[in-house]
Amino acid sequence: MSTPPPDRSERPVIGEWVGGIEVPVVNERGVRASAGLLFLVGFSAWLFGVITGDLQPMRVFGIIFAVEMYARLFVGTRFTPTLVIGTLITRAQRPEWVEARSKTFAWGLGFAMAMIGCLALGWLGLPAIIAQTICGICLALLYVEAAFGYCLGCELARRFARERPTLCAGDTCTYVPPKRGEHHHV
Repeated sequence: MSTPPPDRSERPVIGEWVGGIEVPVVNERGVRASAGLLFLVGFSAWLFGVITGDLQPMRVFGIIFAVEMYARLFVGTRFTPTLVIGTLITRAQRPEWVEARSKTFAWGLGFAMAMIGCLALGWLGLPAIIAQTICGICLALLYVEAAFGYCLGCELARRFARERPTLCAGDTCTYVPPKRGEHHHV
């Protein structure tokens, strides 16, 4: 029994329909550029807080980051500022389409970390080192996505999802690296 084709008349909140692809997708190149932009701003705020002890810039960034992740998850990927900018920056490059549902998990993880960090800095009144550590972990994840294309949330979704994704960044869903000592020539 085959599954019916997707109803493309309804616009997905996360991602977009692209001809020839059966699931909503996002452009990995724009996502990575967005991660780089968020990392740049977040790292500046985090470093300022570490050096001066003033956590206000980190609080502001935490709120901006939480709103960005919330918008990606619930408003739509077309309306998130850094994704729009990242897409503009990479518009001259061929899109690398990846399944939106893998990114959904990653952005949910980012949103949860932002909320925990904001709670630690605000209402809970926890020591600064806790919020700085949470923020540092989140920044590290942004960095490895922007610089190396590794998305921890996507990897977790790929490993634990009921339905395995078929379109992953860098073709990691289907690519099997050669064994040590083997060489593949192009």
